[in-house]
Amino acid sequence: MEPAVGAWCDGTEVCFRLQDHEHRLAAVRLCSGVAAGDFAYDGQSRTWQLRLPRPAVHRIEYQLELGHGDGSTETVADPDNPRREGDASVLWCPDYREPGWLHLPQATGQWRDVYLPLPTLHGEMVARIWSPDTATDRVLVAHDGPDYHRYGELGRYTAAMIGAGRVPPYHLVLLPPGERFEWYSASPAYARALARDVLPKLAAELGTDRPVLGAGASLGALAMLHAQRRHPQRFAGLFLQSGSFFQPRYDRQESGFRRYLRIVRFTGRVLRAPSFASPVPTVITCGAVEENLANNRDMAAALGRQDYPVSFTEVPDAHNWTGWRDALDPHLTTLLQTVFH
Repeated sequence: MEPAVGAWCDGTEVCFRLQDHEHRLAAVRLCSGVAAGDFAYDGQSRTWQLRLPRPAVHRIEYQLELGHGDGSTETVADPDNPRREGDASVLWCPDYREPGWLHLPQATGQWRDVYLPLPTLHGEMVARIWSPDTATDRVLVAHDGPDYHRYGELGRYTAAMIGAGRVPPYHLVLLPPGERFEWYSASPAYARALARDVLPKLAAELGTDRPVLGAGASLGALAMLHAQRRHPQRFAGLFLQSGSFFQPRYDRQESGFRRYLRIVRFTGRVLRAPSFASPVPTVITCGAVEENLANNRDMAAALGRQDYPVSFTEVPDAHNWTGWRDALDPHLTTLLQTVFH
């Protein structure tokens, strides 16, 4: 039975309903990265309603744009749907399942902060490091580290999977983004700072000179691939989620970004390269309904031609932290087992 208000999803259709008994609103519009549309008012049920074909996702993050009689608008979460992700409402379709590792016991370990001067960039950063109680020389370094931990639950995943014995113990290093749009946009200066300032300091701190596994999402994924291409000796593998591998043929909507051309030039060089001397195991995931899907497909194919052992997976979500979190297992798990065997 369909609910009177709120949102629901079945195998073929999604429906959104907002109650407005006094018909005070002038308009309602769905705002989401995977669907959009204008609601119609139904006088009999006194609700605003919108039905759409179901997108190729298992969950939908959305907001409602409310139009008022005076011409003003406001964007809000759905008041009739209690499930939230930040400021957005979330609709779970019947086939959505949260990751099982969310409910696993976690391995014990310790967090600490490490100050990292960046003379190459005339700056500094403070990395957050989790180390298991079991001694290890393995290291996973993540761009956008604070958000990967807070919203992508990378720290919880790490402790749960180590605790379950599914992956070998490793240190997790969360790097803050700093001047994100500059650093993570195929910046040679940032790649040099990562290779010459950050990773050697981390190696000394952790007592290992073993190449690291690098992880990133969106611009963070782009920056990690860029660093590996320029300083391959520092990396043992790459985990890239929804990388911003912009190409003019797909991504002209991003051309207002001030470092768009630098990204396009880097992406083009990688796509055109006939080979690469130092390929590493690489896993790429991307949402099935996001704008970056086409450029991620192209990047995975190019890396495969250059002898990267590459795995590419389209996941049933969009460009958001929960989608990236839900893809950690089995995709990062398999990569960790491969690289850290």
